[in-house]
Amino acid sequence: MNIPKYARLENERRFWVARPPDLSGAAVRLIEDLYLRDSRLRLRMITHFDSAATEFKLCKKYDSDNPASGPIVNIYLSAAEHAMLSALPGHALRKRRHTVVHAGRAFSLDLFEGPLAGLALCEAEAESAEAIRALAFPPWATREVTADPFFTGAALSRLTAAELKARLDLDIGSIRAADVLKTTSPVAGQPRNVKVPKQKRE
Repeated sequence: MNIPKYARLENERRFWVARPPDLSGAAVRLIEDLYLRDSRLRLRMITHFDSAATEFKLCKKYDSDNPASGPIVNIYLSAAEHAMLSALPGHALRKRRHTVVHAGRAFSLDLFEGPLAGLALCEAEAESAEAIRALAFPPWATREVTADPFFTGAALSRLTAAELKARLDLDIGSIRAADVLKTTSPVAGQPRNVKVPKQKRE
């Protein structure tokens, strides 16, 4: 893979989380992104809830054939530079990132706000493409969405609450169906004491 000058290779996987774990005691920071229109640029402000200073970044993620690995470059900005660039047209995204430790390894759990309230995604990075492929995610990481363009930051920033709900309803419905199949008797082919929740008609 050709890595542009000053960029580095980011190796990252992402999972949708249907039911987040207990987050009491987890470190948290507020991330406010602006995906600049007609570009691959992302403006970011990170607010820490400890003594750490607020961070301001301008990021570019290059296109890649591998959804889990691709070149990325960051520029650190001053508050004034961030304020100037934030006037550019784009799509905003706001989330609280919690650091959750599982099996001695730190994972990021993002809880989204605004129109995307109710969405939770788990992310992790590794030093190499091989390491990120081999990484075992926590059991509460429901379904991998690394290769699903619906769950990229740029795509999420353009979603409405109704569009997100429609997609999550499909995912939750497929999980319920899979749970039913797991409890089916291999002999009789009938579910073992499974109650399927009734769906509301809308």
